[in-house]
This record gives sequence, structure tokens and C-alpha cells, in this order.
Amino acid sequence: MIEKHGRGYIYSIQYHIVWCTKYRKKVLKDGVIETLRQSLNKIAMDNKFTILELSIPTDYVHILIDCSPQHYIPDIIKALKGVSARHLFKAHPEIKQQLWDGALWNPSYYVGTVSDTTGEQIKRYIQNQKME
Repeated sequence: MIEKHGRGYIYSIQYHIVWCTKYRKKVLKDGVIETLRQSLNKIAMDNKFTILELSIPTDYVHILIDCSPQHYIPDIIKALKGVSARHLFKAHPEIKQQLWDGALWNPSYYVGTVSDTTGEQIKRYIQNQKME
């Protein structure tokens, strides 16, 4: 893990985050995946955190991020899910028709902290997620 420096402190903060599409609908395919990938990278850049690893099977997202102590994880997740849903619905309105209530993401998510000993293991796990 790479340690970063702030004014008077050193940190290394990484989170493994997973969230699913609403009803586990397999709507993340073809051009939708590339639009989502671009959207998530822009959200990360705009919010000043780094995506270290990303996997997008057809019905969920696995992401490993690196952020600063000033980041609040619920805000990061709100940005990732909310902004990406708006981008996807605008670029691919056909996916909205496949969802009953118009929501793209399930409201729940998983988040876990990453340690020096688990970082590489989690990266490999994300890389090996099957594309359905």
C-alpha cells in the first residue's frame, strides 16, 4: 500500500465496495459497461479519490478505492451510485425499461476496509470476477 502525506499526518485508506443493480437485473452489458466505467472514473476524479481496481459484471459493481481521511464513505457511495445512475439513464434510456420502478441500483451496498496484508488479495479477487 502506498502511504500518502497530509499536513502533519500520513495515511493509507482503501475501501472495497460492492453494489448491485435493482432486482439483480443484468443490465450492465455492451456499451453500458464502458459508459459506467467512464462515469465512475469521472466521479472519482471530481471527488478526489482514486479507483485502484474495478470490475463490472452484468448485475453488480466491484470497486477498490483509495481516499483521504477527509472522505466520508457514505458520501462517496452516494456519488458513485447516484451520479452513475443519472449518466447511464441519460446515455442508455433503454435500461430504464428493464427496471420496474426506474431505480438502477439496489439501495444497499457492501463496504470493507483494506489492510496492508489484504490489498493485493482483494485486487486479484476483483480482477477475477466473472463477466456473465
